[in-house]
Amino acid sequence: MSIAQFVFSSITNPKKLAAFRFITIGKVIQYVFLFVTILSLISFLGFIGVLKDDASSTPGILEFIHQIEWLLYPFAFIIQFIMSTLMLFTRISLMAMVGFLLLKLLNRRGDYRHVWRTTAFAYTTPTILSIAFIYIGMTEGWNFIISSIICFIYLGLALKYYPKK
Repeated sequence: MSIAQFVFSSITNPKKLAAFRFITIGKVIQYVFLFVTILSLISFLGFIGVLKDDASSTPGILEFIHQIEWLLYPFAFIIQFIMSTLMLFTRISLMAMVGFLLLKLLNRRGDYRHVWRTTAFAYTTPTILSIAFIYIGMTEGWNFIISSIICFIYLGLALKYYPKK
């Protein structure tokens, strides 16, 4: 399957979402890093915009930034990428832990690794919505809460398709 098919199936089909638990971990990690890259680019562009706005209020800072921008921008992008990676993998892992407990409550078969893979794909819609929420000015706290609820709903729908014990 292509990345576009994964995205479309992750958004629209909980049964396929449950079947994604059998996809190799390399393909799942590749899928997650696609979203990490998108989040990093958006965050980096926001950083550049804020930096230009703040620097224009103090003339000396603007000149200093122009002198070191060859060093500042790559370093800032690397930091943004690392932070986005940490944030997304932590959110997926914590939600997978909750999903694994739900899997046991539903009396379904599966391992944490299966739930983690399903959660990685279930986090597609919340990630896309998080990007939209950033642009409408929603605070990070509300963004996290709404994204977690939506992911939990997708995960719950997908876990129903796991086999019974």
